[in-house]
Amino acid sequence: MSDYYQHPTAIVDEGAQIGPNTKVWHFCHIMGGAQIGADCSLGQNVFVANGVVLRNNVKVQNNVSIYEGVVCEDDVFLGPSMVFTNVLNPRSAVNRKNEYRRTLVGKGASIGANATIVCGHDIGAYAFIGAGAVVTKTVPAYALMVGNPARQLGWMSEHGARLAFDEKGLAVCPESGMKYRKEGTILVVREVSESEDEERG
Repeated sequence: MSDYYQHPTAIVDEGAQIGPNTKVWHFCHIMGGAQIGADCSLGQNVFVANGVVLRNNVKVQNNVSIYEGVVCEDDVFLGPSMVFTNVLNPRSAVNRKNEYRRTLVGKGASIGANATIVCGHDIGAYAFIGAGAVVTKTVPAYALMVGNPARQLGWMSEHGARLAFDEKGLAVCPESGMKYRKEGTILVVREVSESEDEERG
């Protein structure tokens, strides 16, 4: 008896690795070379190809196809009908299976409904890709990306709140109280000293 849940309409090919407490819902198809961790949820009509790696607590919403070359780290959220690609210049008459490009989705990142991730561009940890965005370049950790092509609009906390920075480049997540600091084009988690907290008032 398996230690994950598989809906009767789902197809899990022999050889697929699926961790405990994962739920595979209606009309999913998981190929034999896929690796799926613990506590994941695959919504209705999800396809997971050979070579895909989903680590722990990955949430995949309805109508998502995850193609070979994609790796999702822990706590990733894939919104309804979002799209991955794995070849840059597909042609029906040209076999490019040896040209698949890797896409790494970092820990805690969220990809909104109907967004498209062009292959070969990694998504940083805790990045937030807005609904309908088309990602054509690598995304920094914690970045908020919107539009087509996607552009960075700001920064998001690990809890998914938009961050507002003071004149010193410091921000506090309104949900968790976690503190962040901008260092050039990157964002880092930071413990702010008591004196700095007093200055912030």
